[in-house]
Amino acid sequence: MSYQFTSESVAAGHPDKICDQISDSILDACLQADPLSRVAVETLVTTNQVVLAGEVTCGAQIDYEGIAHATIARLGYTNPEWGFSDQAQVAVHIHQQSPDIAVGVDDGGAGDQGLMFGYACDETPELMPMPIMLAHQLVRGMDQAREDKRMSFLRPDGKAQVVVNYDDQGKPMGVATVILAVPYDVSQVSKSDLEDALWQQVVEPAYARYFPEKPALDRQDTNFIVNGTGVWEIGGPAADTGVTGRKIIVDTYGGMARHGGGCFSGKDPSKVDRSSAYACRFLAKNIVAKGLARRAEVRVAYVIGQAQPVSFEVETFGTATVSAAEIRSLVLGLLDMSVSGIIEGLDLRRPIYAQTAAYGHFGRVEFAWEKI
Repeated sequence: MSYQFTSESVAAGHPDKICDQISDSILDACLQADPLSRVAVETLVTTNQVVLAGEVTCGAQIDYEGIAHATIARLGYTNPEWGFSDQAQVAVHIHQQSPDIAVGVDDGGAGDQGLMFGYACDETPELMPMPIMLAHQLVRGMDQAREDKRMSFLRPDGKAQVVVNYDDQGKPMGVATVILAVPYDVSQVSKSDLEDALWQQVVEPAYARYFPEKPALDRQDTNFIVNGTGVWEIGGPAADTGVTGRKIIVDTYGGMARHGGGCFSGKDPSKVDRSSAYACRFLAKNIVAKGLARRAEVRVAYVIGQAQPVSFEVETFGTATVSAAEIRSLVLGLLDMSVSGIIEGLDLRRPIYAQTAAYGHFGRVEFAWEKI
């Protein structure tokens, strides 16, 4: 039976993503100074305000306020008239990690209990679900068009949502709906010209990237919606408060796969919410890449203070080409799923995290957990 599936993504300048990137930039600074740093930092942004809170154990002094301002400027918020800029006030409420947590983590145990999932499928070259990859490509396209001045009238916030048509075999066949939301300077461009520019410079290239064998997307046959409430002038934290960790579905599989509930950003790799989710994606991707299944999900669970998972399962949804025992044997040989095994196997004590905090953590070949 044919069906549709919808996923969304958000621009790098979305308020929640500002927070994720500030938190992960702080993590990177800590790991750069001290690879054994313990970090759990949350960020909140609102009108001309940034609040940093959490726990950090690091062998160096970190310029939290400077990192926040630099991240905000990099994301394009340099105009105070927008109600939020790199001149925003920063309040820092960060203290050292609890000794009750540290006692378990110091011996290589997990930093918390929880369950984590990793997923892969053969819908795209990245072995990710088509809807989330299209949505990421759309918001990345809007951001790039603003940054390189092709669409200088755009402002640094935005969202994309796509509805993908699937056939009765679960193969993506095309796009039914494209929804874009982006703030813009109404004095520079009309709504109709904005729509034309977004279609030509953002939608058409994204569709061609993922449907290269098909004709160009027909605008007349596509439900194309830009700024559904009409004009959108002021975006960012002045319009919508942002908080670290509120875009966990955007960060992962766009709703196509299960999620354990823990966010990634602002957490050092001793936090299995992050490191184990990366490990599960690595294993699931290798199952599909090696042709052992068309779809694969790896699921694990940990308890605070213990190094090894208390549960480890692999699901292939009836698409496996070999036995479950063969698949399990393969994945258990690819990566030691203890906390230290994951950190060492994927080389996670490096300052690599700020770049993960926009456009998804998966489906991007620059990261170790995406290697085949």
